[in-house]
Amino acid sequence: MSRVDFDTLVASMRNQTVDRPNKESSGTLSGHAAGEPFEKNVYHKLKELYPANIFKQYEYLNDLYLRHPKHITVEQRYALLDSPTALFLLSRGDKATKEWTPESIFEEKQNDTADILFCDKGFYDIIDVKTRNTSKTAQPPNIISAYKLAKMCALMIDNEEFDNINIDYVEIDWKEQGDILKCTDAHHGNLFLANPDTLYINWAAAMQIQFHVCDLDQNWKATMEEWSRNYLRIFVTSAEARCRKMRDTYVTPFLKYLS
Repeated sequence: MSRVDFDTLVASMRNQTVDRPNKESSGTLSGHAAGEPFEKNVYHKLKELYPANIFKQYEYLNDLYLRHPKHITVEQRYALLDSPTALFLLSRGDKATKEWTPESIFEEKQNDTADILFCDKGFYDIIDVKTRNTSKTAQPPNIISAYKLAKMCALMIDNEEFDNINIDYVEIDWKEQGDILKCTDAHHGNLFLANPDTLYINWAAAMQIQFHVCDLDQNWKATMEEWSRNYLRIFVTSAEARCRKMRDTYVTPFLKYLS
């Protein structure tokens, strides 16, 4: 399914070290600050392996628009992403796309869908890097909005786009060792190899799907179309249960006071 050699990538990350961010401070490292150097390492390794195909999401959009200077309207720029599903996942929205110029290009945003993007002749592999301090116990991180994933599945079905989109996750496990952070292990997981039944939606955390990559099920054997339809069934069932619970808790007890 993937065109990226994640086995080689993961093996290359193990035992790597990075300088501890803010070495002069003895305070607790925040998750994002600690993980950022490892995210950069993953990006640079992939760039080394696939120099013509690896981008940050904003880099890809900037490169795309710079290579097509005559495409100046929102519609023209959207058409450059010749996939409705990729457009939904990667574009910056009407206002930002309209205001983009070579003098005012996109910068990285933390809520970009992809930490790293692999592109090859209309194939898009969204690669996200998750880092974990294994010396602490923490709940699984937010992975992707369950609602965004549902809309993506609907687009894939509507446009029969089952071979051009992939979503992969790389987990870097690390421990602090004095002034350095050491990668003690690394893992890869593909979202579409996980049985949708195993995906946990945390409705209280902005409808986020949460998991540790090392624990992600990888036993799905059926087609992408079946995966998409299966996920949508699970999402709708879960949403309906959530709606019933919300009504039972926050509406029904108070209806009698409204008459």
